[in-house]
Amino acid sequence: MDKLATLDYVSLGIYLILMASVGLFFGWFVKDIKGYFKGGNTIPWGISGISNFMGSLSTFVFIAYAGIAYKDGLIGVTVLWSAVVPFFFAALILGKLWMRSRILTPVEYLEKRFNANIRQLFGWTGLGMRFLDNMVRQYAMGIFLVTATDLTFVQAIIFSGMITTLFTIVGGVWAVVVMDTLQFVILIFVSFLLVPLSLEATGGLGVLMDKLPEHFTFFSGPKGQPLWLTVYFIMILFKYNGNWVFIQRFYSVKDERATRKLGFLSATLLFVFPIVFLLPAIAAADILPGLEDPEQAYVAVAVHLLPAGLLGLMIAAMFSATMSSLNSEFNIMSAVLTNDIYKRLINPHATDKQLIFVARLNIILVGTVVIIGSLFIGKLGGAFEANKILTGLFAIPLAIPLVLGLLFKRTNSAGAFFTVLTGIFTGLSLTIYGGITWEMATLIQMASCIVVFLASGFILDSEQAYREKVNTFFMKIRTPLAPDEIGKSSPEFRFALANLFSIAIAVSGLLFCAVSVVSIEQASGKIALGMGAFCMVLSVFLKWFTTGTFKFSKKSLR
Repeated sequence: MDKLATLDYVSLGIYLILMASVGLFFGWFVKDIKGYFKGGNTIPWGISGISNFMGSLSTFVFIAYAGIAYKDGLIGVTVLWSAVVPFFFAALILGKLWMRSRILTPVEYLEKRFNANIRQLFGWTGLGMRFLDNMVRQYAMGIFLVTATDLTFVQAIIFSGMITTLFTIVGGVWAVVVMDTLQFVILIFVSFLLVPLSLEATGGLGVLMDKLPEHFTFFSGPKGQPLWLTVYFIMILFKYNGNWVFIQRFYSVKDERATRKLGFLSATLLFVFPIVFLLPAIAAADILPGLEDPEQAYVAVAVHLLPAGLLGLMIAAMFSATMSSLNSEFNIMSAVLTNDIYKRLINPHATDKQLIFVARLNIILVGTVVIIGSLFIGKLGGAFEANKILTGLFAIPLAIPLVLGLLFKRTNSAGAFFTVLTGIFTGLSLTIYGGITWEMATLIQMASCIVVFLASGFILDSEQAYREKVNTFFMKIRTPLAPDEIGKSSPEFRFALANLFSIAIAVSGLLFCAVSVVSIEQASGKIALGMGAFCMVLSVFLKWFTTGTFKFSKKSLR
């Protein structure tokens, strides 16, 4: 299989420089710990929605789900659509509640809702689960780089892990969400480029459907069975809504209306783009039949079809997806380590400067542990199987009290504690036993966790002081934000942010145009040139629109 050419490395290098510039830009604006971890509640819902979408992807989608699509077809899209449900649920119900909780981290909510012991239990256990989950993402990135470059697996893991860690350190959550948005542009354009190329290589969509008719049903293969899909969709509903990064996005926007827009935008993006992302993997079953490792299908067809330069942009796009996901994860994990462990247990009187310094050290710690652990994920059976196992063992028992505790007032801290014990014990027992299908084992685990948590409110009596505390908390989440609690950003900052977007999109457009030159006689070169021209036009429009809006805003302030 061909590897990256010199032009590919050049385009990848330019992309990394562009992302580093974004991080440095926002490093100047971070003045306190709230700005580092919440963006001062001024993050626009559109940017946050795209960031949530990107954080839901990572190279895991283009490795694990592409492997499903290669083997069984459109069922890969159906499984990926499971992520749409939690975003709709959050947009309709949970998003505004997270906003009204007025928290800095999701773990902080657990003390306000339950008690300090539950906060520490979920903080430490949740960190362990997040470490394992991110090791799977980092492992998937390593597999991708090994397939497309001359790097060994260890070199690929260390290189990509160090880049992600360094980029997360500088600018906090603002840098993360803006980099996500810019990476979204590259990812979408390159993904759209590969779709017509892969279909052309198979003779067209109609020909491909005739060659692989079994691949063009949304319920094919073992994962298309009704029980399997039902359990997986329910599991993802709890997993996402209990995910710290997912929650952080909703309480980092400015108001409750923004949480609804954020949720609906993320859901729409996750409904539309899975077909775009996975169609090349389905085509790979015809173009490159008999791949030894189906999880290499997407990158293999990209290497096979894309000319020099454009392949580098594809690697940049895949790197974007994983870096988006890990940037967000590293930021929120550092938030918990800094706010819920360091400040809470070690140095309660730390200044903002000290907290930001510790937060950046914690990101280095998180990145290092993830890099080392990802080297061993392959022993769990690949990216998808590892993620499925880890989600069942840890994510579900932690997510159910976190989500249902926001909805049911009568539940208590004892129920949260026993839910975690029940879930982990049940998950481990059924995994070790091995005489039951995954979907039935997961269904039993979820049902037992829900029953234990909800029953606790009726079986175990709570003290008067605890009931008063819970009443106060629920009064808070039923009370809309006051005008002075709604985040506000200065017109100057919005102008600088829009200028940054305009410049970054223009650089992306120039990059597309430059790499198209060497393959301009081919369809891929023409498409890339068109994408580059579109980016340039979009950049000019954004600059023109922003300049006019900024002048209007300044006049209105006088």
